[in-house]
Amino acid sequence: MPAQFQFGRFNFPLAGEGARARVMGILNVTPDSFSDGGQHQSLEFAISHAEQMLLEGVDIIDVGGESSRPGAPPLPLERELARVMPVLYALRDCGKPISVDTYKPQVMREAVIAGVDMVNDINAFRAPGAIEAVRDSDCALCIMHMQSAPQTMQLQPAYADVVAEVLAFLRQRVAALTAAGIERRRLCIDPGFGFGKTVEHNYALLKAGRQLVEELGLPLLAGLSRKSMIGAVTGKPVEQRLAGSLAGALAAVAHGAAIVRVHDVAETVDALKVWRAAH
Repeated sequence: MPAQFQFGRFNFPLAGEGARARVMGILNVTPDSFSDGGQHQSLEFAISHAEQMLLEGVDIIDVGGESSRPGAPPLPLERELARVMPVLYALRDCGKPISVDTYKPQVMREAVIAGVDMVNDINAFRAPGAIEAVRDSDCALCIMHMQSAPQTMQLQPAYADVVAEVLAFLRQRVAALTAAGIERRRLCIDPGFGFGKTVEHNYALLKAGRQLVEELGLPLLAGLSRKSMIGAVTGKPVEQRLAGSLAGALAAVAHGAAIVRVHDVAETVDALKVWRAAH
């Protein structure tokens, strides 16, 4: 494991003084996001929500313009650029790292020019030109596992051994990026909760978080806020999954996550403060 995680203009210690789990706040600028219904889609609302997250103690803001919920249709490139680029430029000097959630190499290129600190790619930089788009930057890269594509991923997800298969996929993608000359200290991994997995698959991966970290030697990002894996256990609809999401975030950190990607920033920040005080 690298001693520091290079996060664009920032560095996160991964061990010793200053090492702690970071809270990544979700800023969806989409009209069809599964959980917040696109209420932050306009620039004004997006900036207002980002400012609120900053007040609540967010460590990273993750800006996404295309919904990746199960069944979501692809978004044309120009529409994604029109949604995310004004927000990225507006937030780049907010004092906290800014991430862009995209799988399109053209969006990655524009976001790098805008000064983002992370590219968070659900497609693990497999699109032609994706690695080239980010290789010569200093931004962090999040490599996520997904079976199939958002349109079909939840139809019939199947694995012989979900942990072994996700681990093998992530190892192969890490090798591809490092072979292209990208330093390991810029990389983190995401098992992709809800992306082509059943509830059982998701919880097996949650429990295996530390194994993934130890075997790959990279920090882990966990995004399970408000997802169906929370609803399946609690029986609650998406708007009532706060308590379950907080438990999921704490469980992810207990199982080795360095970053938790969440909708409810203030509550997660407080929960992690108490959790750290007790350890």
